[in-house]
Amino acid sequence: MPVRRVIVTRPAREAQRWVDALRTAGLDAVALPLIIIDAWPQAVGTPPDRHDALMFVSAAAVQHFFAVHAGSADQAGIPRCWATGPGTTRALLEAGVPAARIDAPPEDAAQFDSEALWTRVQPQVRPGARVLILRGGDAAGRATGRDWLARQVEAAGGVVDTQVVYRRLPPTFDAEGTRLAMEGARGEATWLFSSSEAIANLCRALPGTAWHAARAVTTHARIAQAAQAAGFGLVHTSAPTMAALVASIESAG
Repeated sequence: MPVRRVIVTRPAREAQRWVDALRTAGLDAVALPLIIIDAWPQAVGTPPDRHDALMFVSAAAVQHFFAVHAGSADQAGIPRCWATGPGTTRALLEAGVPAARIDAPPEDAAQFDSEALWTRVQPQVRPGARVLILRGGDAAGRATGRDWLARQVEAAGGVVDTQVVYRRLPPTFDAEGTRLAMEGARGEATWLFSSSEAIANLCRALPGTAWHAARAVTTHARIAQAAQAAGFGLVHTSAPTMAALVASIESAG
């Protein structure tokens, strides 16, 4: 029996990487980005050497930050750069940040999240240490996302600054996007979610849609909870490595 289609919901740049990898593994993967990444034109550039560490919440944060600070990544004065996962790490390397200055969970970590990152960087945070968190915001530029790591830094005596460097916007579906989403709603395709925000955007884009027949593979327990709360009928949680995702998708199919 052929494996049903896989709908990759990450922002467009990251989605294409996942689609390519899943197709290489023999799966019928297509992209339907549920978060649109857009530049935040009012972002204020903060010189990186004013902080002891820069925490990047995503590859998009890396790209938009260094678009303002072009050429600074390979300077000797660049502080420690924190990344929650391999995609962000890859973006830092592509921006010119030396690997020796990047802190991230190991590639075989069970999860790529703030908790896994904190176990690596906690010893760096002493009283007075300054950490700049580079993140996305909503349409008005207000910071969005979890504040868990910021609270840990502050509890350890550090000082946290936050800078919005891009916006995360909901999608607008064309006819093909709507057709693909409804295919997923009927359980004829497997959703791949790496963000709870993507699930919320999907439900807002298609109000009144029943999701009880839908199948989803998620990369974190929190995202699985969001899918279950939205009414998805079958939800699997997978480690965020490609091999584990392929196995979970095939199991869900």
